Amino acid sequence: MTVPFDPPVALASLSGEADAAWARAAEDAVGCAFLGGIALDEATRAAAREMVDRDRSEFLPADPVAFVDDQFEALADADLRPGINVRSGTTDPVRAVAAVCRDHDAVLEVNAHCRQEEMCAAGAGHGLLRNPDRLCEQVRAAREAGATTSVKLRTEVEGVALPAVCRQAAAAGADLIHVDAMDSEPVVADVVAAVGPDTAVVANNGVRGRASVEEYLRYGADAVSVGRASDRPDVLSRVRQAVTAFGERPSLEVHPRVRRGGEEAGL
Repeated sequence: MTVPFDPPVALASLSGEADAAWARAAEDAVGCAFLGGIALDEATRAAAREMVDRDRSEFLPADPVAFVDDQFEALADADLRPGINVRSGTTDPVRAVAAVCRDHDAVLEVNAHCRQEEMCAAGAGHGLLRNPDRLCEQVRAAREAGATTSVKLRTEVEGVALPAVCRQAAAAGADLIHVDAMDSEPVVADVVAAVGPDTAVVANNGVRGRASVEEYLRYGADAVSVGRASDRPDVLSRVRQAVTAFGERPSLEVHPRVRRGGEEAGL
């Protein structure tokens, strides 16, 4: 699978922090920056306000769609591909932002990752992981609007068979599966096997240098992303160097358990 950005290193969204200026600061080291997350519909915006009231950082512009457009405009000449992580319990706002992404050659990322109770109750984040049919509706809406589409999700959610959800999202048209591996790194191999050869897998969590990069790439990830350390140039430089070095070595570096589309990868 060809990752739709180069180098195959991304910045993972950080609520209330990941804006155009944040992406600009790292453009020499990464191929993509996921801005956001940003709440789009009435229920998720109300949830974001509740989260702010208990001291979480959130983006709450008066017009979320215009905000996304302005952020992408600020990155028009940046040497990276922008993306936007969005949270919504309904489909129409996702479709509207996806149209903006299409016009800016940006990636629309559906947030099935957030574990905050307010956001889950609003039907976003883990609420979508537990309702994969609705997740797939959002993926299809984004693709129909013409946007390259990613799904951000995490492992270790009780009652959720993550590879199965990833398979459904890929079948619905997701171009990317962005998986926060938490403390279950081998699940990346299961996700790779589940989505098949036409959907790229971006691995996230603890990506800091050669050891973490090689672990994820050996499990078959096509790219890696950096979240909390995204403001550290030293970390980003090490990650990019590790990804490049791995790509220059033989395919036998891939872990034997990795399968994509039913075939052993690199064996």
